[in-house]
Amino acid sequence: MATITYQGLEVLYTRQQIAEKVIEMGARIARDLNDEKLVMVGVLKGAALFLADLARSINVDTTFDFVAVSSYGKGQRSSGAVKLIKDLDEPIEGKNVLIVEDILDTGLTLSYLRKVFLQQKPKTLRIAALLDKPSRRIEKIEADYVGFSIPNLFVIGYGMDYAERYRNLPDICLMAPDHPE
Repeated sequence: MATITYQGLEVLYTRQQIAEKVIEMGARIARDLNDEKLVMVGVLKGAALFLADLARSINVDTTFDFVAVSSYGKGQRSSGAVKLIKDLDEPIEGKNVLIVEDILDTGLTLSYLRKVFLQQKPKTLRIAALLDKPSRRIEKIEADYVGFSIPNLFVIGYGMDYAERYRNLPDICLMAPDHPE
């Protein structure tokens, strides 16, 4: 397969590959819900695009909520500490909840959110991650739905950023260590 580049960045997954995977994930989630209502909780900011596309591929009554957490700051490495910046707007007790995350990396963020959400007694709590980086896992956690499993690469695009840049790229690209800022 020929290497595709965008603004000098190597494309890891094209918008078409992402779209196909998201549709596949949505169909599986809808099947698992068996026509029950769903609350999708997007982890801001990275999961916003993924949540929007995934929601359109889940054919059940769905509402959205968002949380914002921070563990990266403005760099490429996690600080290791998770801080809740924005909490849920609505209670999730007794509801089917799907945490939607762009990338499952160290597991610190999703482990923290799972613990916080389980205290609110949802009917079900599942996790959907577009990307999974199992080689970086610190906390023992797995997503119920995974789009792509990737090696330890720093990726940008389709909502994922470097210092708040590149989120708008339609493809998922590799951030080269020597890429000009």
